[in-house]
Amino acid sequence: MFGLSEDRRGRRALPLTPVTRSGWNAFAKTLGARQQRWAKANGFAGQAGAFCMLSDAQGNNARVLCGIDPASPPFALGALPYHLPAGDYRLEGEALSARDAALGWALGSYRFARYREVHAGPARLLLPRAVLDELAPTVEAITRLRDMVNTPAQDLGPAEICAAVREVAGRFGAKCREWSGDGLLKANFPTVHAVGRASSRAPRVIEMRWGNPKHPLLALVGKGVCFDSGGLDLKTADGMRWMKKDMGGAAHALALAHLVMASGLPVQLLLVIPTVDNAVAGDALRPGDVIRTRAGITVEVDNTDAEGRLILCDALALAVESKPDLLIDFATLTGAARVALGPDLPALFANRDDVAGQLLAAADAEHDPLWRLPLWQPYRVMLASAFADTCNTGASRHAGAITAALYLQNFVPAHVPWLHVDVYAWNDAERPGRPRGGDAQSLRAFHAFLQRRYMRG
Repeated sequence: MFGLSEDRRGRRALPLTPVTRSGWNAFAKTLGARQQRWAKANGFAGQAGAFCMLSDAQGNNARVLCGIDPASPPFALGALPYHLPAGDYRLEGEALSARDAALGWALGSYRFARYREVHAGPARLLLPRAVLDELAPTVEAITRLRDMVNTPAQDLGPAEICAAVREVAGRFGAKCREWSGDGLLKANFPTVHAVGRASSRAPRVIEMRWGNPKHPLLALVGKGVCFDSGGLDLKTADGMRWMKKDMGGAAHALALAHLVMASGLPVQLLLVIPTVDNAVAGDALRPGDVIRTRAGITVEVDNTDAEGRLILCDALALAVESKPDLLIDFATLTGAARVALGPDLPALFANRDDVAGQLLAAADAEHDPLWRLPLWQPYRVMLASAFADTCNTGASRHAGAITAALYLQNFVPAHVPWLHVDVYAWNDAERPGRPRGGDAQSLRAFHAFLQRRYMRG
């Protein structure tokens, strides 16, 4: 794993001691006078992300002090792998658990190097094999997710997303089936076909199934728009710049499926990913077109740039046909969610208060936040159409994340527990443990939630 290695007997490493700002004064008294003076001269006082290298009497590096934020333990050591001198380090003290130390270190060691050479690798943190084995699936799932979101659309189209699903399926003995191009019409995925037909790369839907049919069915759905030009309602240049990440929902759904299978959760797993390019051509979807969806609901296209909810509605309809015990979808769906909550807080919508409460409790425990927004039914009027059962958007710019969720709710029967996550899947700036670019948001929270839901008893 990135920056992590097994702590084998006899392996030499510099001790690394996490210290909090509030605990610094007490800790400093345990140091010798010379080391106290050195820390003070370097301005070190336990600040989060800072570190101080202490030397022995001969001037050799002997120990590293690192400041941590106790409010964000999974990212506490995320800044260190590329800031410390190359070499091996061993965690000491009780200010940070080995699991949190390992997670932050691994996430901070990530670099996307497909298109350029990375000359210097991260420093290594030595940890017990048991800790490495426990974290390996999480780190691998997040790494895959980041790589997928960071890969430009030239190298990650619908076919490549389906190949990624098949690769994960092959590792865990899951079964896949796939529909593409005009075959989507024959298989009754009309909205996926309508959104993706203008691209030279055929639209696709892939389904993956795993697990014991006697177990409750967990259905995961992810939006896989590999590039979103906006269609005929073309985006601005600024709005289009990062639209390679519009498949972030698919990457999240696949990553969570990976963790479910790696954990051996006692569920039937159903993963459905609709994947397209939203392109411009002579046969592109037009504003004013009316589509009869897989569920039989007719939709008037008000804006071709609201394509994610169109491909999701067919995928949700397929998922509910299997009568899931729980349905979860991830989508980089609306700018309105980012305006409301910013880049760090995925917007959560849920049709069950108890299920939402359990997820939010897991998010708090994992320091992997979400924020719940309401499925405010009076806003359905904003999606009214004079010519179809509903529009995909409406004239009002108000409550865009909520109206998008309400649109999707049309395709989820009231008796099916449903969680919808409007996720950014991106870091706009470099931060400890969170390099700029694609990232997992709420993934660890969902995994913990599912473990508690299905492993109890």
